[in-house]
Amino acid sequence: MADLFDENLKMDAPLADRMRPDDFAGFIGQEHILAPGKILRKAIEADKLFSMILWGPPGSGKTTLARLIANKTRAHFQPFSAVTAGIADVRKFLDAAVERKKFRQQKTILFVDEIHHFNKTQQDAFLPAVEDGTIILIGATTENPSFEVNAPLLSRSRVFHLRELKEVDILRLLKRAIKDKENGFGKLKISYDDKALAHIAKLCEGDARDAYNAVELAVSTYLPAGKATRKKQGKIHIDLKTAEEAIQKK
Repeated sequence: MADLFDENLKMDAPLADRMRPDDFAGFIGQEHILAPGKILRKAIEADKLFSMILWGPPGSGKTTLARLIANKTRAHFQPFSAVTAGIADVRKFLDAAVERKKFRQQKTILFVDEIHHFNKTQQDAFLPAVEDGTIILIGATTENPSFEVNAPLLSRSRVFHLRELKEVDILRLLKRAIKDKENGFGKLKISYDDKALAHIAKLCEGDARDAYNAVELAVSTYLPAGKATRKKQGKIHIDLKTAEEAIQKK
């Protein structure tokens, strides 16, 4: 019963979250920084990480990459939202990181999503801990870090620019989600018109999350209320009209 409960909780998560890969084999796009032999990939694989800023448009894989790092590293990985956290939260976290390093000899990786929402005082609070190696800071932002991240913090971080995903990348992600029996819709009888998925891939403008949401909406319209999406239902077909309704022009 517990396994079934856990499975249902997992499938209640948005498709975009369920489809995040655990390794590089499942990561699509961003070959310019993650192809075999690239410095960032080698650092992740060797667990020799350094402070960095992941800069890229929405849905380009910043959070997905951070979660992949969390899956690979032996360090304590702590996600942190710059939207909801305040300076008191920052200090509490830093105190815990100091204790962790002192008594467990364990490094701490701090992933700050939307780091551009932190003001100068909040960003400055991280600086001593970054300088002395108490934390490894990974910040994610859609804004140019040259303008949104304090110069001292930026100078101690490596900036990696994630590019907008190509339509062919989005198509690969969507087709995989439709076929994936564990995390996607592979247990459903889904067919689709190529033009339908191509339409979604085009209108999402490189935003994988947007594309996943559109397919999830298209599929959900066929499912009875209250039914888990993994439970076998009737045939589902995603045609161009459905795709057009599922995703709107930005």
